[in-house]
Amino acid sequence: MTYTVDERDVVVSSDALPAPDFGAPLPHVVADGYRTCVVYVEHVPDPSWDGTYARVVGPDSEDENLVVATFEGCLSVLFGMPNDEALAGHPLATRGLCPCGVFEIRESSWIRELDNRNAVHSRHRRGLWCTTFRHFVVTFHDSTFECVARTVAFERVRGSVARVLEEQARAIHRTN
Repeated sequence: MTYTVDERDVVVSSDALPAPDFGAPLPHVVADGYRTCVVYVEHVPDPSWDGTYARVVGPDSEDENLVVATFEGCLSVLFGMPNDEALAGHPLATRGLCPCGVFEIRESSWIRELDNRNAVHSRHRRGLWCTTFRHFVVTFHDSTFECVARTVAFERVRGSVARVLEEQARAIHRTN
């Protein structure tokens, strides 16, 4: 599902989550119908890095600084394109969306569109979703993650993306 941005959408840089690594954040998503977890490598500056080499990491690389971002009460999730090189094509790019960052969209067209779509339900209270849910965007090197959720929380952990992702998948399964 996509959405169309109008004049009301405002992109705000957010400190709700730590920034993703610029080079290889390796974002992975695990979700159920209520909760979405995004595991990614955090940007941690290395003061001794001189720019003459690249550190190669993958999902099985151990001892990484990882973020486990948990979005509760998810209505909808988008994950994939655009990457950082094509982010200018995102409908919110002209509003301040930039690579390798965390953002919240105020007056979100996406939330308003979801609210309108659900208005066919006999018990829907029009406009309630606009005050209850938040639109988050995390831009990574090779992809973009967006969701509409009630809340977000995060935990910093050390390890491999693969191991932490398995733990999160088990945790989501246990809570259902």
